[in-house]
Amino acid sequence: MKKKIFLLVTLCFTLISTPFVSVVSAEEPFDVSAKAALAIDASSGKVLYAKNTTSPMGVASITKIITIYMTLDAIKKGKLNWDDKIKMSDYAYNLTQNPEASNIAVMDKDEAFTVRDLFNAAMIQSANSAAITLAEKIGGSEPKFVDLMKTQLAYWGITDAKLVNASGLNNSVLGENIYPGSSSTDENELSAQDVAIVAQHLIADFPDVLETSQKATEPFDANGPSKQTLATYNYMLPGLPAARPGVDGLKTGTTALAGACFVATTVQNGFRIITVVLNADNADADQLARFTATGTLMNYVYGTWQTHTFAAKGIKMDSPDAPTQLTVVDGQRNQINVVPEKDFSAVIPMAATGITTAITFNKKQNDKVTAAIAKNQKLVKVTFHIKDKLGYLPGFDGEDLHLTATSAVPRSNSVKIMWNHFVKFVNEKL
Repeated sequence: MKKKIFLLVTLCFTLISTPFVSVVSAEEPFDVSAKAALAIDASSGKVLYAKNTTSPMGVASITKIITIYMTLDAIKKGKLNWDDKIKMSDYAYNLTQNPEASNIAVMDKDEAFTVRDLFNAAMIQSANSAAITLAEKIGGSEPKFVDLMKTQLAYWGITDAKLVNASGLNNSVLGENIYPGSSSTDENELSAQDVAIVAQHLIADFPDVLETSQKATEPFDANGPSKQTLATYNYMLPGLPAARPGVDGLKTGTTALAGACFVATTVQNGFRIITVVLNADNADADQLARFTATGTLMNYVYGTWQTHTFAAKGIKMDSPDAPTQLTVVDGQRNQINVVPEKDFSAVIPMAATGITTAITFNKKQNDKVTAAIAKNQKLVKVTFHIKDKLGYLPGFDGEDLHLTATSAVPRSNSVKIMWNHFVKFVNEKL
């Protein structure tokens, strides 16, 4: 029987002013200057700030993080290789000649580009033709790839998204090359929550993507006729106008419908967050508006949340109800000690008014486990959960770790096991 232990955490704190932390007074609730905004803990999916997070709206080139995810997944599964060369279709090539479409400059329509170059172009410079070329290669056609995108989102529990292409462009730019059944002015729409789910999966499943997303520039087609230097639109990277220490991704997006959007990620104070800003205020007059909004959101999060260590590897947890020993059935020893498998920290609020943290153990002291038991075998599941108004992203509900066996316990010989079971039956049933 599971036993839940609720630990009420009341935290006092002293805020030290730094260039990267700001505090909002209780009289002035914090509000991001955008139509929608969200911040999550990248590890646990814990929501740290939320504003209009479930309304689908235009996301423009943020779409490409789905295309990037599916490209990396195809490479992982061996369906695509980094050095494979792909020639652009007439559709994709013609877009490179269209000044309305953000793109790379292609000098020779018959040239083939490596998957690596196309990936970099889509991720760093938001090149639409590069994203479309990858989509056509993976899906066979862009519409078929869009169907794959929809399937992927549904697998993650996203059912309210509207997808019509792999790039994020408005259909009006694509001419006749639009998704069947869509209108000439449709474009992709996701909620801030949807974007955060995609970004979380991208970083969790393919953390190496950050090696690309943190690059401000990168060579493209180094030895070919289309040789050029890719340049990022993420102005929060080092050396750029809105630079902020710790930011290493992720993707911007801009259309007339979507406005200025940005999904970002950064590490500060020992934990990584993902932020989403959709349709930033005043973007028409200020090209840095989405980055300013993102920066203030990051300040708010790191000024109101912190990490707390709940367990250290190999050391008893600081909870009177954490089991340290279990009873072994059918083993050559009758007991086994258990300790945390790893160091474990979780994000908690600095001010915990009205917030409860819960640690749940699925076994209690001296509960029974059956031999044979291997050293380091996971025997007790420990779950940490915060209960507050913000909650977690769909599909997330706290963080888990395990208490593991400190040594091996071999199974007893069959004769002894049979005798022990017989004695137990006599004592309990007769």
